[in-house]
Amino acid sequence: MAKKNTEEKLEFQAEVTKVLDLVINSLYSNKEIFLRELISNASDACDKLRYLALTETKLIDPGTELAITLSVNKKAKSITISDNGIGMNHDELIENLGTIAKSGTTAFLEGLSGDEQKDADLIGQFGVGFYACFSVADKVEVISKRAGEKQAWLWSSEGAGSYTITESQREEQGTTITVFLSKDNKEYIEEIRIQNIVKTYSDHISIPIQMEKTEGKETTIDQINSGSAIWTRGKSDITEEQYKEFYHHVGHVFDDPWLRLHNKAEGKIEYTNLLFIPSSKPFDLMNPERKHKVKLYVKRVFITDDCEDLMPGYLRFVRGIVDSEDLPLNVSREMLQHNVLVSHIKKSLMKRVFSELKKKATKKPDEYETFWDNFGAVLKEGLYEDHENRDTLLELTRFKSTTSDKIISLADYIERMNDGQTEIYYITGDDDQILRTSPQIEGFKARGIEVLILTDPVDEFWLSMVGNYNEKSFKSVTSGDVDLNAIKHSDGAKKDKKEKPAKNALAAKLVIAFKETLGEAVKDVRISDRLTDSAVCLIAGEGDMDLHLARMLKQQGHTDAQSNSRILEINPAHNLIKKLTTITDDLSKKEDLDNMAHLLLDQARIIEGEAVSDPAAFAARLNNALAKGFV
Repeated sequence: MAKKNTEEKLEFQAEVTKVLDLVINSLYSNKEIFLRELISNASDACDKLRYLALTETKLIDPGTELAITLSVNKKAKSITISDNGIGMNHDELIENLGTIAKSGTTAFLEGLSGDEQKDADLIGQFGVGFYACFSVADKVEVISKRAGEKQAWLWSSEGAGSYTITESQREEQGTTITVFLSKDNKEYIEEIRIQNIVKTYSDHISIPIQMEKTEGKETTIDQINSGSAIWTRGKSDITEEQYKEFYHHVGHVFDDPWLRLHNKAEGKIEYTNLLFIPSSKPFDLMNPERKHKVKLYVKRVFITDDCEDLMPGYLRFVRGIVDSEDLPLNVSREMLQHNVLVSHIKKSLMKRVFSELKKKATKKPDEYETFWDNFGAVLKEGLYEDHENRDTLLELTRFKSTTSDKIISLADYIERMNDGQTEIYYITGDDDQILRTSPQIEGFKARGIEVLILTDPVDEFWLSMVGNYNEKSFKSVTSGDVDLNAIKHSDGAKKDKKEKPAKNALAAKLVIAFKETLGEAVKDVRISDRLTDSAVCLIAGEGDMDLHLARMLKQQGHTDAQSNSRILEINPAHNLIKKLTTITDDLSKKEDLDNMAHLLLDQARIIEGEAVSDPAAFAARLNNALAKGFV
């Protein structure tokens, strides 16, 4: 007697074509993740069986090892994903595979609001991940047998609006999915391609993932994932060497980690983080295109390493993983943006990183100095970008200074400020050693006033954003309104007015003569309080742009950088200036005096690291001065 035909042809719920198009083209822009989705489903099926078998022991034979097996059939151009998990019966196949949205496809589409966070939650709720396989397939077949039941079922569809369900045969419980690849996606039939995808996305799924290979008459099965998510284990169960090996793996680096953060957050939002700060600086750290190297997992399944909202840009040196229990597995990268859960995780991670850095800075300052040398310039970007965490970042920030061999904190600086000092003085530039010998800081050093040495480009920008620390404002030593007279010497003796350079009549006449000669080349010429050894220096006019910032912007072609807004300060105690004051009233020496005015201005520019405006004229004036014995 012929066996009764059990095939059922069923229609997908309404508007399935639109849903498939949405899933394939919008939610899953990276086609290779179809395999991630199928492996994830298989892993879940194994986890469910393992959980149910704790109370229903008959569901699984003793000694059965749960596993996921992959194989390819190059002749049929197909890839197969098989598991021995919980499996599905007839009704479950319809519910899970025939109904994209349990409340109806129309409801699913209507629920997509355009709000990334809400849509991400909805997608996770409806579980459309399986349908990503239609992004690479002409046809998909699913054979499944529910644990504890005898009958297996075959589900088949070409994704065009209908599917069939037929009785089938399968010895053990579980599910086998066969994806018949379309002609444009034959790359996924290559075993090496499959292994690379598994290694990228599913390496740390706890269920073993096996690859079945057939060569001639011989078939071998090899495990291709690690099969163990290290971050899910207790800290006491993980050796330092295992931590290092994982760091090398996740970071693709060869150094050892400088700091490790392994934490599990429980409560309203659950996640695990295993983060590392490298001990050496990546070569591309300052590349503006470089992003953080933190990978996002959901329930041990890799989702993305490009979630911009998971870690701020100024912590882009951090490497590792975050594994969430609450995010939906099939959420797209795009939908992670501005996600409330991701935002919460980000804040918690940042708090942990800051806390550990504070501990290092306090308890092991020498080690922290190593970190600061590597990543301080990047961390300071947060002072400019992140107003919410600015106070915390200021506490973590360290500086070189004119009076310390070690880097110091702002708290250190304020603690040893001189009596009468109300501002935090700093100088910016490109070279530490050059700044330490700059004429602008001579008067500060003579009075024992500490000056911060800032050499990172970002310094010019965060300073203007921060403004002050602990009610002490930041002040550039190149600013024209610096007043050193009210500040006591570091030895406690009040500065005597007699120390102030004498503004005698001859010096005043020289200033007038220089102003007349230099004209619009400078904003002003004045007697200096800050110079002790040098003859001249340039400073910024009151309220004008800092000299170094102006030079940076000019180099980038943004502005002429207020080159005519500089003030030329002269030191009346310097021998050269003294000699020039003696010829101020000598009309026969006017040409020489004019040449010296321009020569000294060019000298001041050279000290600032700038090119002279007219090299030929500068050379002629210098030769003339040498010949006449003015230097």
